[in-house]
Amino acid sequence: MGLSLRRYSNIAIFNLLIISLIGLVLRYKIAFSLPFIDQSHLLHGHSHFAFTGWITHVLMVLLVAFMYAQKGAEVLKKYRWVINANLITAYGMLISFPLQGYGFISISFSTLSVVVSYVFVVMYWNDLNSLPQKKVSHWWIKAALFFNVLSSAGTFFLAFMMITKSMHQNWYLASVYFYLHFQYNGWFLFACFGLATDKLFSNVQPVILKKIFWLFAGACIPAYLLSALWLPMPEWLYILVVLAAFSQVGGWIFFVQAAKKQLSFIRGYVNKTVQLLLVFSSIAFSIKLLLQLGSTIPSLSTLAFGFHPIVIGYLHLVLLGVITLFLLGYMIMEKQILLNAKAFAGIKIFTAGIIINEILLMSQGVAAISNINVPFINELLLTTACVLFSGITLLNVSQWYD
Repeated sequence: MGLSLRRYSNIAIFNLLIISLIGLVLRYKIAFSLPFIDQSHLLHGHSHFAFTGWITHVLMVLLVAFMYAQKGAEVLKKYRWVINANLITAYGMLISFPLQGYGFISISFSTLSVVVSYVFVVMYWNDLNSLPQKKVSHWWIKAALFFNVLSSAGTFFLAFMMITKSMHQNWYLASVYFYLHFQYNGWFLFACFGLATDKLFSNVQPVILKKIFWLFAGACIPAYLLSALWLPMPEWLYILVVLAAFSQVGGWIFFVQAAKKQLSFIRGYVNKTVQLLLVFSSIAFSIKLLLQLGSTIPSLSTLAFGFHPIVIGYLHLVLLGVITLFLLGYMIMEKQILLNAKAFAGIKIFTAGIIINEILLMSQGVAAISNINVPFINELLLTTACVLFSGITLLNVSQWYD
């Protein structure tokens, strides 16, 4: 593994520390008061940096490492400027969004991040095509790249409405959810499946891997409407959305069955820390799929999207519980995170924080449905944010000062 990639991995977990710190500040402002901070502006900086500075950055690094194993050290020189450009746009958004919200500078950095992602997609797609051996894992990665590009349509339509001053609440939400869906259910998720398939499922029959891929890939586009069931739609389209939800569950069942057959190989290939992170990530993904199935019931969908804590809990379940835990496990497996005593303790604390955070958010959401206030919920969530921050701080210390 190239030294440059290890440095980029250290930058990644430092970026996760920044995200955790901003989350802590946001929770403090809700529980108490910070009048000099604009909650909405800081939240935009938090979310944009989480997507670009943490998850997209890590996926770029891991995919370059994947290509490095196939084509050698020249790959690092080729992609270094793209990774650097992505980081520049991420830090630009981190600084500009809290200062001005949606303004000229923040929108410029946001647009540049999309352009950088396009460049990465074209470069990586061509490199995948040049590989002599074609694998099902390549299908996952190509789909991830495609969905990354597709997600940008949501941001461009949102920008169009802002420029033309034709903002409509339904279309605004539809654009935001379009971007979010094809980022976390497309780009993030499919890239993770591709990496996992390549490393852990090399002995599984290709016909089974192809079946799993198509059950997820075929469902991804119609599954967007799971986030927009409040929009009027014909009955046939609603049936298609329900089928998409079941298709993903079916794909996950086949995936878990394949994993069970690979258990002896996986246990011999990765250490117990990675195994636990993958198990927690899988449990979180199973819960996500069940919540998706539940959301196909119109009355439940209306309740879910009508209560902010449930939406926030769902997003954190996916981004922290599914994606982040998987990425941390994969980075340890690839030795991009050095697992020592401090790192192990930091990951345990951080994982515990994610679990507690989800329990509190979902409890708050369910209580809100019944018009019940959970006592000291904001203080409890603030304490949990401190736990998350403590865990990721310890992980950073373990890498920089070991």
